[in-house]
Amino acid sequence: MQQRWPDRLWIVRHGESAGNVARDAANAARLARIDLAHRDVDVPLSELGEDQSDALGRWFADMPVETRPDVLLVSPYLRARQTAARIKGKGGLTPDPVGPIADERLREKEFGVLDRLTRVGIEQVYPEQAEFRSLLGKFYHRPPGGESWCDVILRLRSALDTISLHYAGHRVLIVAHQVVVLCLRYLLDELDEAAILAIDAAGDVANCGVTEYGFDPARGPTGGLVLRRYNFTAPVWREGTPVTAEPDHRMAAR
Repeated sequence: MQQRWPDRLWIVRHGESAGNVARDAANAARLARIDLAHRDVDVPLSELGEDQSDALGRWFADMPVETRPDVLLVSPYLRARQTAARIKGKGGLTPDPVGPIADERLREKEFGVLDRLTRVGIEQVYPEQAEFRSLLGKFYHRPPGGESWCDVILRLRSALDTISLHYAGHRVLIVAHQVVVLCLRYLLDELDEAAILAIDAAGDVANCGVTEYGFDPARGPTGGLVLRRYNFTAPVWREGTPVTAEPDHRMAAR
């Protein structure tokens, strides 16, 4: 049997961002728009997000060196790149890892005309989109200029093909975004719309929450990845760092 998957795959959501904080403030004030000076790709980590990323890096660093990630793939968005850099800076990888490699297929879901609008704002500015989303559901609804969850899944299928082609037998860490974590679960666990939306409805993916898969040679003719843990937050809270599970600043309609 020729193995076509990594030995281990960790999928991590970035630490808390300045966008998370701005979104909370806008929702608390019932504002239509989220006040941010940056475009989404340039939104940085908050101070808490930096602490969360450092805590996660130390958790990986506590592993035996031969079990730490040796490949680092990351969304090109700043908050994800900063999270990855802090994990690496705390010794969370092997001494000579591959990466970090920025892969645009791991970027955040794009929201098009709904960018920076709260739920209140969507209902005020684009009531027809609020109705379409209600009718279609978040899995299939694609706002003008944006993406549906299905669109994200299509690009992630390609990313998984690249991982299986180039990193079979490696230990791969992906640092990305909430919808990316969920859509990768949809693909790797062979879920349907109802199942992944039920997981989403149960609670947000935590900032620096860890989803981990291990290779099982008994799964299928060439083996496969099996979920070991989902949304694991112990690396953050064990150091007393607050755990946050906030939607991204554009995520009112995710």
